[in-house]
Amino acid sequence: MRISRFVSTAIASAVLLCAVGAAQAEITTYTSQSAYLAAVGNTGVDTFDDLDVDAYDGPLDRFAGDYAYTVSAGPESSSLWGASDDFSDIWLTGDNRLDLVSFDAATPIAGAGGFFFGSDLFGSSTPADYIVLTATDSTGATVSYTLETPDFDSFVGFVSTGDLLTLTMTAEDQPGVWATVNDLHLSVAAVPEPSTYGMLLGGLGLVGYLARRKAQKA
Repeated sequence: MRISRFVSTAIASAVLLCAVGAAQAEITTYTSQSAYLAAVGNTGVDTFDDLDVDAYDGPLDRFAGDYAYTVSAGPESSSLWGASDDFSDIWLTGDNRLDLVSFDAATPIAGAGGFFFGSDLFGSSTPADYIVLTATDSTGATVSYTLETPDFDSFVGFVSTGDLLTLTMTAEDQPGVWATVNDLHLSVAAVPEPSTYGMLLGGLGLVGYLARRKAQKA
């Protein structure tokens, strides 16, 4: 069967477009812990329970399972606080309520999330109107999500098709509210489905076929 130059060019262009599209990372937001975990591979969790209810000079180098990251705060204060309602389940917050708290990946990950809510001057959980969360990946793609009326069980996670670099949280200028996180999740990418491998092999086969036809014609 002969394939016209026009059809060959169209097919090759389609394969190229698919490859380019796959290279452009996208960030997806999840508001369910179970949905987030279903979208990623291995996940490590930093519970913060090793911290005392006290102030720490930031930035802090931490681990969530096997995944290293650095948490920092600013611009008003670089200090971070371990806080709690009961001195047993510890969470993390900043020193100044106007600050942005940033979690920066030190090892390659595809996803980051956790339980986000508000805490008060003493570190106890408190009602908040919202918490603003922003994720950035290695391509420069950025997604922001406003978590409205969060409580202790409010989960938000972000998953990138590339490498996720940074997750930030802020309560902005809400009187008496500090942005707070518990159980920070860091995850690698999910293992591709067999159908994904099939599409890749099919595309490679098509490229090989076109190359052979071109060689025969020459």
